[in-house]
Amino acid sequence: MIDLYTFTTPNGRKASIMLEEVGLPYSVHVIDIRKDDQFTPEFVAINPNSKIPAIVDQAAGITVFESGAILIYLAEKVGQLLPSDTKARFNVLQWLMFQMGSVGPMFGQLNHFRRYAPEQIPYAIARYEKETLRLYSVLDRQLSDQEFVCGDYSIADIAIFPWVAIHEFQGLTLDAHPHLKRWVETVQARPAVQRGMQVP
Repeated sequence: MIDLYTFTTPNGRKASIMLEEVGLPYSVHVIDIRKDDQFTPEFVAINPNSKIPAIVDQAAGITVFESGAILIYLAEKVGQLLPSDTKARFNVLQWLMFQMGSVGPMFGQLNHFRRYAPEQIPYAIARYEKETLRLYSVLDRQLSDQEFVCGDYSIADIAIFPWVAIHEFQGLTLDAHPHLKRWVETVQARPAVQRGMQVP
């Protein structure tokens, strides 16, 4: 059994989508970051950085935090969604790191300054919107001649999807990025993705 500690954020959705895709049994523990649950001693013992998601694999006695590490761990545990061939594996891993280092931080800052900041700062909103749209273009080019980010469906798609899926929440449209828009619709149609996006 996998214990999943999560909340309703794009990073949290990555782990639940992955667990649904690979069919591992798991139990959900809601860490309400609006109430600072992530700072409780119990959760800090699981993730010293006080961020969701985190998992505890009870059978293996292994705890994993950071969403990218969770995706790699689960993929290796079940032998799915991460190729074993070195070239294909590192193609997936580099796009996973693209999400971790670019998509998540930049989209997250846009979310913050547009939706949650106590005051509207036009410079910050413009800066992060411009970078978000640039990253949309990178993904659109990557998806121009293949169905998924790395050809076959993988943890790279699972990592990126929840962040792009909230484009309307960010006040953006995918109309200028038709390949990215098609990819969102394709991934969104997967039953495991639909289930994972509802957790918790």
